[in-house]
Amino acid sequence: MQSLRGQRVLLVNDDGIDAPGIRVLEEVVREFTDDVWVVAPDDERSGAARSLSITVPVRVRQVDDRHFAVRGTPTDCVVLAYHELMQDRPPDVLLSGINRGANLGEDVSYSGTAAAAMEGLTLGMKSVALSLVFTFGSEKYWDTARRHCPAVLDFLLGQPWPDARFYNVNFPDCPPDEVSGMRITRQGNRPPGSFIPERRIDGRDVPYYWIKLNYRDGEMQDGTDLTAVYHKAVSITPMHLDQTDYALRDRLAEQLGAGSAG
Repeated sequence: MQSLRGQRVLLVNDDGIDAPGIRVLEEVVREFTDDVWVVAPDDERSGAARSLSITVPVRVRQVDDRHFAVRGTPTDCVVLAYHELMQDRPPDVLLSGINRGANLGEDVSYSGTAAAAMEGLTLGMKSVALSLVFTFGSEKYWDTARRHCPAVLDFLLGQPWPDARFYNVNFPDCPPDEVSGMRITRQGNRPPGSFIPERRIDGRDVPYYWIKLNYRDGEMQDGTDLTAVYHKAVSITPMHLDQTDYALRDRLAEQLGAGSAG
């Protein structure tokens, strides 16, 4: 993977510094560069999205020279790495993950994995979010991510990097030999109701809730990330931060202009 040679790489996740996915990712990256830094939450921060810890202190525990556990969000980790821990030379590449679970469709708006990549690109890093799809109660195919990650990264990092863009990658829920290839996709859309509150009662007879994942299968539309992983392909979705609906903006501006003219 020539695209990583000589690069300074920052690894972040939202599953925590001891999660299996970030260990797999570090194993992969260290085959091509030894300038690898891990700055990750000290515990799981799934669903943190792009939140920053601005009302509580963010504490850092140094594990070794290039491993740091942060009591904060994935975005906190990126900010600390760039401005404090790696200030002598900023990272060239940020890799976020490998997340334990899918980041498909609307998941991206909740995802701390994607959020770290978003923060990375705003700070000028080539940023990629990586996730492993799995079915609850079934095997997690980390070997699929381990085997196919180098080819994915080599392909993406070898491209001219577009301004203010990052890539969202999902490895399919299957053994490595069953992967059908890589597909360039767009963000899919599941039916509503993927996250629901589950009511429980504690030992003092007081109700509390877990927010439960309740993914629902929807229409499989050509070209989406959901369809790609369903067909056992690695999904690669180019993404950007600008959420403006340009077609609607232009239509409203035209109507507003016409109304003003009248």
